[in-house]
Amino acid sequence: MFGIPGKQAVTITPRAATQIAKLMARDGHQGLRIGIKKGGCAGMEYTMDYVTEVNPLDETVEVDGARVMIAPMAQMFLFGTEIDYETTLLESAFKFRNPNVVDACGCGESIKFDIGLTATQA
Repeated sequence: MFGIPGKQAVTITPRAATQIAKLMARDGHQGLRIGIKKGGCAGMEYTMDYVTEVNPLDETVEVDGARVMIAPMAQMFLFGTEIDYETTLLESAFKFRNPNVVDACGCGESIKFDIGLTATQA
């Protein structure tokens, strides 16, 4: 695990926990795995996938029946991130409030990390 012993890598808001729990219950998934991959207009992007098998190397965060697994390569980029779920007139989506982000593009979709890597904000 990357980070501070005894401190969760990410926090999950009550709205996000409710949505994740619904997604888990829908098809009996073990949770959602969050990672980072190359792609997007700025070079990297967040990923979210259903978990059917738990990877023992993933960091697991559980809140109110919701389970999020963080892929090993993403742990250092996501440490301190708050995961929320917002519904507006135009969309419903998970939102990441990540303190490791130092810059964002004009459209708000691409972000840049402190160490020079970038990702697309979900």
